[in-house]
Amino acid sequence: MKVPKYILPTIVISQFLCTSLWFAGNGIMSELKSNFNLGESALGYLTSSVQLGFIVGTLIFALLSIADRYSPSKVFMVCAFLGAAFNIGIIWEGNTYATILAFRFLTGFFLAGIYPVGMKIAADYFDKGLGKSLGYLVGALVIGTALPHLLKDMKGNLPWESVLISTASLAIIGGILMISFVPDGPHRKPSQHITISAIPNIFKESNFRAAAFGYFGHMWELYAFWAFVPIILQIYTEKHTEIVFNIPLLSFVVIGIGSLGCVVGGYLAQKFNVKKIAFLSLLLSCVCCFLLPFMFFVESQVLFIAFLLFWGIVVIADSPLFSTLVAQNAPLALKGTALTIVNSIGFAITIISIQLLNELRIITDTPIVFIILALGPIVGLLAIRKRKKLS
Repeated sequence: MKVPKYILPTIVISQFLCTSLWFAGNGIMSELKSNFNLGESALGYLTSSVQLGFIVGTLIFALLSIADRYSPSKVFMVCAFLGAAFNIGIIWEGNTYATILAFRFLTGFFLAGIYPVGMKIAADYFDKGLGKSLGYLVGALVIGTALPHLLKDMKGNLPWESVLISTASLAIIGGILMISFVPDGPHRKPSQHITISAIPNIFKESNFRAAAFGYFGHMWELYAFWAFVPIILQIYTEKHTEIVFNIPLLSFVVIGIGSLGCVVGGYLAQKFNVKKIAFLSLLLSCVCCFLLPFMFFVESQVLFIAFLLFWGIVVIADSPLFSTLVAQNAPLALKGTALTIVNSIGFAITIISIQLLNELRIITDTPIVFIILALGPIVGLLAIRKRKKLS
């Protein structure tokens, strides 16, 4: 069956619109701090609450095999609507720190029905060339994640609530697009039962396990880097007081440029080898982790920004490739469950790295603490380097 040309662009656009919910809180962090008297540690905890919600959501979705038992497009739409509703909840004037954390948690919970389910939908349509297709899809996630920083820069004199209203509106549009134009794919094989034993069984296959651990190592670094991009830029300006950065705009560019890495990585994987390109990308981002503490002392702001842009490209370029390896080495009837549970564990790891980095920065202001981001890539590289059949 020939897939209509509009299917992939629709999935990509829907994913982009809906994942703008992810960092909506980070994009207005300074306003949230001043309006609700939040402390310095708020960045780490608000980011981690979204991640925790996503983890709990993906665990429940995986245990109940939601994406395999029900129409993925319908699941996507419902979660887009609910995620948008809880995103708007932060506007409530009666919010406390606890309720804001709860709203971000619930937003993350329903993102579990957007990001991995979007990948499942793509996998149901594109059996061959999945790496390229997921490259576009994760590229959309990247721009969607970066979007709140751009919205903050663009809002001018508009109230901070406009960022939340905008991202919620985009998510609703994304859900409508998915349900309207993307029916169940030709490669979808519905699962009729809840299979609790499916998860440990999936991990018994050595190639699947290697792909999953490669992804876990990548995730240790990725979201911690994204969460701290504004802080990294701020630290540089504090060390070089003559330099003034537009931090929201630069944060958007540094994170958003990763979409280019996803697309280019997808095409390179199609031409060469998925595992090789994933390995190279992870290796380069690992090198960036070690270089960052030294880059703070570079006098050239152009060189510093160029370094962050390069890191922004390679830090995410391997994400769709690891997801491709996971999907290709998972049982056909449990592909959605496999993608979801790997996402769940991966995002659990992000909480540890974000909170660890957050706490280390409270204890000490030395830039050397950023080297801990390299731990994940090292583990990921070791997991996949000897897997010759992993492709």
